[in-house]
Amino acid sequence: MTTPDDIVRLMFAHHLWATRKLIDHLEGLPPERLDASVPGTYGPMLQTVTHLVDADDRYLQRMSGQVLGAYEDRGAVPLGTLRADVDDHEARWDGHLRELEEGTLQAAITDRGDAPDIADGEGLLLLQAIHHGNDHRTQICSTLGALELEVPDLDGWTYWAEGRR
Repeated sequence: MTTPDDIVRLMFAHHLWATRKLIDHLEGLPPERLDASVPGTYGPMLQTVTHLVDADDRYLQRMSGQVLGAYEDRGAVPLGTLRADVDDHEARWDGHLRELEEGTLQAAITDRGDAPDIADGEGLLLLQAIHHGNDHRTQICSTLGALELEVPDLDGWTYWAEGRR
């Protein structure tokens, strides 16, 4: 029987898988294509995937109790570095999901300037990580499609099928 914990873990496993699969796909493009963007997206594809990975790091830091000040995106980071970051994030997400399952996960969100402090922010951080990842992966895929380039299949069906092979 599937438990709520199983569902949350599945969502984060997909999140990490989809980001890695996207990075793998982008590595197959000529480097100059990574600077492409289309209106309505965050920006160039490499900057967008960097932003996605960097945001995950900020969510993870907040769940570890760190108070974050203002941040600046790193811009465009090499894809190999981003893949290593995602690998690091996987272990950190696992630890926080274990805390969630044990009922010990606590994360306050403070000092955001543009929003009030949130004493019990762990649910919001988990929600935002999944939403933010899906949003920016979709923007990159939209850019690829608009440029008539191959678009990787990152949906849940593909994740499920690949995991069962």
